[in-house]
Amino acid sequence: MRRRANPVLPSLTCLKAAHDPRSDPVSISRNELLVPVNTKNRGTSPGEGKKAWLSWMASIVQLEGSDLIVKSGLPPRIRHRGALKDLATGPCTEDLMFQVAKDVLDPNQLNHFERMGSIDFAYDFEKGRRFRVNMFMARGKPALAARLITSNIKKFEDLFLPPSLGDVAMAAQGLILFSGVTGSGKSTSIASMLDYVNERKKVHIITIEDPIEYIFEDKKATINQREIGIDCTNFNDALRALVRENPDVVLVGEMRDYETFEAAIRAAETGHLVFGTIHASSAWQTFGRIYDLFPEQEREQIRKLMAYNLRAIIYQKLLPTLHANIGRIPAIEILINTPGVQKYILEGREGELLEIIKNSHHEGMLDFTSSLVGLVEKEYVHQNVALQATPKPEELKMRLKGIR
Repeated sequence: MRRRANPVLPSLTCLKAAHDPRSDPVSISRNELLVPVNTKNRGTSPGEGKKAWLSWMASIVQLEGSDLIVKSGLPPRIRHRGALKDLATGPCTEDLMFQVAKDVLDPNQLNHFERMGSIDFAYDFEKGRRFRVNMFMARGKPALAARLITSNIKKFEDLFLPPSLGDVAMAAQGLILFSGVTGSGKSTSIASMLDYVNERKKVHIITIEDPIEYIFEDKKATINQREIGIDCTNFNDALRALVRENPDVVLVGEMRDYETFEAAIRAAETGHLVFGTIHASSAWQTFGRIYDLFPEQEREQIRKLMAYNLRAIIYQKLLPTLHANIGRIPAIEILINTPGVQKYILEGREGELLEIIKNSHHEGMLDFTSSLVGLVEKEYVHQNVALQATPKPEELKMRLKGIR
């Protein structure tokens, strides 16, 4: 584990939210860059990049931030309660960013970064705190985004997740998908569900991660965590090896392409409980996102596999709260694959599933609007925050007035 010195902690500038550099144009990705990144003659002094890096990491912890965004030419920025704030350190130079890459990455990682223009890795900062990092080139200059991950896996109630997810997690087999945008807490919620299983069932759990985010302690379950690039070469090879590893529960991470999704749904079909994530804007709209991964001639077969093997889809979005001791809280939508849902999927009526969700709260389902209403009525979030978060503001206004 990498240990830190005692870096000077920059202060947080809270005058106004910062512009998010992720909205800036970036280069089109290829399998390899036409012109590799040249780090050989770039940088400051050896060790200076590591010193800056440790200072940034310490700042996130000290200031209770969730993310770090660093772009050449701008001050480092921390995401605090959902908004980006400047650290009072002055602009980060391009050469300092190159030095960070040279000081923090090992030789293989640095070579990958030079060839590909980006790299994902995890960094152990101190006991119980780990960072998930993407270092990348943007318009010819290095940048990075890091997210703080703690090894403290929280329970449902600590994450304000509905207890019905416990029943979902204890299923014998099937596919459980978490959907939402980047930074919506999907990985944290899945970790909570896996640990719920870990505390209650003697099963074999295998995770395939890029990188590993939460470190699990074996309780009743036996857990093996495989990290891409360290324990296996890629997702596809790791998925193919699953059959020989005799798992009961599998985490396959993000469904980035049809090969990964097909392997996951096939694993669910053969008796495994499979967890995964996908980018989608609601539980019921996740189906369209999945079908788009496949050629048109294969979509009907995937629809049937989904109908018979899906266990649940959970969509979540993190919202800032009214409470100083609660940073952000999830608004949730839950779709559970009941016989009625299965019928709609087989008939290609996925667009009508929202109505089933609204009428099936007694079966553990929850629509996004009802979740927002609950958060406002319990005074966790401001009404204006909820209205900004919903795709159906007029419906939410009526519900808040008691009109259904």
